[in-house]
Amino acid sequence: MASILTEVEEQATHENALVGGPSNPMSQHAYDGPVKTQSRSGLVLGATAIGLILILASVFGLWVLRSVRRLNRQVAHLNRQAEQLNHRLQGAEQQVKNLDQKASQAPASQLTTLRPDQVAAQLPDQAPAHVPDRVKASEAKPGSQAQLPLQSKTAAQASSQLPQKSEASRKQREDELQKLQQSLGQIAETRRTSDGVVMTLGEKSIRFDSDKSIIAPQYRGILNRVANILMKLKGDSIYVYGYTDDAGTKDFNLQLSARRARAVRDALVKAGIDPTLISTKGFGKSKPHVRGTTPKAKAANRRVEIGIIDSTLVSANQPRSRK
Repeated sequence: MASILTEVEEQATHENALVGGPSNPMSQHAYDGPVKTQSRSGLVLGATAIGLILILASVFGLWVLRSVRRLNRQVAHLNRQAEQLNHRLQGAEQQVKNLDQKASQAPASQLTTLRPDQVAAQLPDQAPAHVPDRVKASEAKPGSQAQLPLQSKTAAQASSQLPQKSEASRKQREDELQKLQQSLGQIAETRRTSDGVVMTLGEKSIRFDSDKSIIAPQYRGILNRVANILMKLKGDSIYVYGYTDDAGTKDFNLQLSARRARAVRDALVKAGIDPTLISTKGFGKSKPHVRGTTPKAKAANRRVEIGIIDSTLVSANQPRSRK
């Protein structure tokens, strides 16, 4: 029985030694060594991890800082450009206001100092650059000797300083009239006038018998060629004038010349010309083409003339008789 108790006590003492560690100091020191080593390794790993985190945070913060600075510089640059644009817009608005103010200061009565053709030439385009001279001229007393030369000078300057656009339009018109004259000149006698082009259909192109207004069939081809050329015109009016020789009374010749003009007009309309563009009138035996009473002179005066004139240049006293 005593032996059994001894074994039990030894076993209990051994278990206590395993649970509580070795009882003597040497054994305790040998047991604490691995534990301290593991604690130091954990501290080193933790410090390393914290250091890496701090380094990454510093790098990321530096990148963010640089990005923010770059964005700030771009925003500042855009703000400067916006300010420059605002200054330019303000300058342009100020110029427009100044021009409007100058235009409002120029009295409308000054337009009467120009001729009608000069006023018509300037109204579609911008006002001349010498507005201050006009204002000074308006300050002079009406009818004074000092005002008239200044007004004449202003009118001369206005007529000599037409915009380049008008010059280009006139040049284009001159080229068109020159080509038209060349084309019609291959058919019959054609000449230039101050208003346009005039084509004479006389004995060498269309021959009218005495006291007759009928166009012979052999002349239809000539009128068709004329119509093909005139159909290409834009913005022009066509005038057909009839004439006779000096035989017969004045009233009879006026009626005969009008019938000849209408006969040519009807042939052109039949060939394709818009009838609203053509006007006719008879002048009888007035304005003879050739002076004299010989048969050749009479045949030359029995004629029809076709005038091509720019519609914008047709004056109010231009004879017109639409049919």
